[in-house]
Amino acid sequence: MSGDSVMQWGDHNIGIVKSEGAVSAQDALEQLVRAALQLRERVSASEREVIDGSVAVLRAGEQDRGRLRRALVSVAGVAALVGDVGAPVLGAAERLMEAAGLR
Repeated sequence: MSGDSVMQWGDHNIGIVKSEGAVSAQDALEQLVRAALQLRERVSASEREVIDGSVAVLRAGEQDRGRLRRALVSVAGVAALVGDVGAPVLGAAERLMEAAGLR
């Protein structure tokens, strides 16, 4: 059996909201690149190098899944280390991993 299993008690419950549709891999990639470039302006020079290398791989187009996954992990690692300011990159990286089947 698959799906959600939810237990709710009390009054005025609205259930689970699932209004977010699936994102294409291309849309997810574009979101990640935009978020990474915005984050780039707020990090140190060494972290910018990591972001630049990852964005170059992401923009390169067709390539092996291992290389793409390493670029995702690298940019997500920088985002995780800088705290709340990196949250958009983490979210975008997660959406791309899901859309591209890299989980």
